[in-house]
Amino acid sequence: MLDSYSAESKALIMLAFTARRLLTPNGVVEPALMVVDEGRIREIGARGDRQLPTGAAHCNLGEGTVIPGYVDLHIHGNGGFDVMDERAEALPAIERMLARHGVTSYFPTTVTAPMEGTLRALERLADAMEARQQRSGDRAGRAAPLGIHLEGPFISHARRGVHPLEDLLPPKVETFERFWEAARGHIRMMTLAPELEGAIELIGAAAARGVCVSLGHSDANFAATERAIDAGARHATHIFNAIRPLDHRDPGILGSVLTDSRVTADIIADGIHLDPAIVKLVAQLKGPELTVLITDATAATGVPDGRYRLGSIEVDVHGGECTFEGKLAGSVLTMDRAVRNLVQFAGWTLFEAVGAASANPARVVRRAEKGVLRAGADADFLVLNERGEVLRTFVGGVECSA
Repeated sequence: MLDSYSAESKALIMLAFTARRLLTPNGVVEPALMVVDEGRIREIGARGDRQLPTGAAHCNLGEGTVIPGYVDLHIHGNGGFDVMDERAEALPAIERMLARHGVTSYFPTTVTAPMEGTLRALERLADAMEARQQRSGDRAGRAAPLGIHLEGPFISHARRGVHPLEDLLPPKVETFERFWEAARGHIRMMTLAPELEGAIELIGAAAARGVCVSLGHSDANFAATERAIDAGARHATHIFNAIRPLDHRDPGILGSVLTDSRVTADIIADGIHLDPAIVKLVAQLKGPELTVLITDATAATGVPDGRYRLGSIEVDVHGGECTFEGKLAGSVLTMDRAVRNLVQFAGWTLFEAVGAASANPARVVRRAEKGVLRAGADADFLVLNERGEVLRTFVGGVECSA
């Protein structure tokens, strides 16, 4: 048996991972044994109760804690690259950096741009996703895209943030169909403003195709939001940001999202987009099962201050803030930092915060094989130290390179 994971073990069918502790949906197993067969988890149990399978390569993960890989539903880029970038090296570079920070699955997120540019970006993303799927035996050692998140152009003029005004479009099923065809059915999440004329019809049409419709960039009142939820919307995008403020006599979209248990909500927990007290408020109201962490990271993440692309616009980054014409324009947040921030801001345990970055987003997009460590799930997992820092990342049982 092998004392450590190596290139040799990648070629073997079965891998046996041992660790000090491992987080499952039913609690912590310690010391733990996890058997991986062809990229999926075959079994998990206490190390003392089981022998290593005959013929399996052994990888001792040491004293760290094994947790599910993080799932980022909203990411525009990192490392100087944007997901709408035409360069062939863009997505692989983004995926390698994501893996370094614990993200094993992600949704490349478009930003409102001219129609033709958006269609070309959707086609490129579909090409990349299908090429990756065809090489399913090659885990690539980096984060894997699960679907495309279409953020805009069906959003509010009043709450558009930095989305270009001239490229916003009314929500029409026929327009969505153009995007759907360009993406060859890989759109799995869409942010829209429910108060716009045509939004309810579009929500129903998109939801019927398995798209998670997320409410955001919206000036909706309470009643319009509830109608959208009734029509099939079930998530909210970066709550409190680019959205109608909460008022005690006019609760609006926030009053609906915060109190309706049918809706999950995601937050950017970087300490810039939301005051820590608001992060704690959302965490308390939505709880450990309905709170989702996202990064909304841009190409400026992980690189020096300067000017970088976000879709069709250029953003400036200085001191951790990413802005366009004085407005916040995405973030430079990484998911491992978001998890640690949620622990600090909301007073959650590390394992509760981990759930907001793994199991919860996976449930939002109905991917039962992601975000959890249990028999039958994909072998996407991390090794954390006691401070919640990522020591190692595995996708489909294959370790991602540094």
